[in-house]
Amino acid sequence: MPTTIQTIVYAFDELSDPAKETVRARHRETGLDHDWYEFVYADFEAVCAILGISLRTSPVRLMGGRSRPEPHIFFRGFWNQGDGACFEGTYAYERRAPTRIKQYAPQDPELHRIADILLTIQRRNFYQLRAEARHRGHCHHEHSMAISVERDSPAHQDMTADAEETISGALRDLARWLYRHLEREYDYQTSDEMVDEAIRIGGYSFTEDGGRFGER
Repeated sequence: MPTTIQTIVYAFDELSDPAKETVRARHRETGLDHDWYEFVYADFEAVCAILGISLRTSPVRLMGGRSRPEPHIFFRGFWNQGDGACFEGTYAYERRAPTRIKQYAPQDPELHRIADILLTIQRRNFYQLRAEARHRGHCHHEHSMAISVERDSPAHQDMTADAEETISGALRDLARWLYRHLEREYDYQTSDEMVDEAIRIGGYSFTEDGGRFGER
């Protein structure tokens, strides 16, 4: 024989503070958009183009049979030792990079510093340095990048003694910069303010203890 069960449900803002925390915790685990980092990636791609870095890409198939290039940017975070970000690509001298990066990101002294370092070492080597960064191993941080540096000199001149270390250091610093921006964006996306807004937009109903009504 059918039985009718009545349940009192609540909107998010009607819940107690402990129940709200339960809802937030669940949303942080399951409700974060899978491509929350896309704007950070787009910013990083723009920065790389200015500095003279061509990111390696692979085609990703889209609906309808089309595809788009996916940059080789990798990260893992944000709570364990060894978490970080890295990328794959090639680097070569780009004219006016320090000026253009200061125009693009006028309030970012770390990017200014990286651009100035690259310009200085390129000047010492007559703007002939090239580098390639490849990911290696299973970790994702700046030291999981294998970086090779060479001088493309028509006269077969050797690069200066500090060239490899300087270029490698600058590219690893850029990977650290990327990781910090990813971490900052993640903290913003999972802040109480943003999580609460997403829950309200979802229009969900909850039981008194913060369980989602209708879920098992």
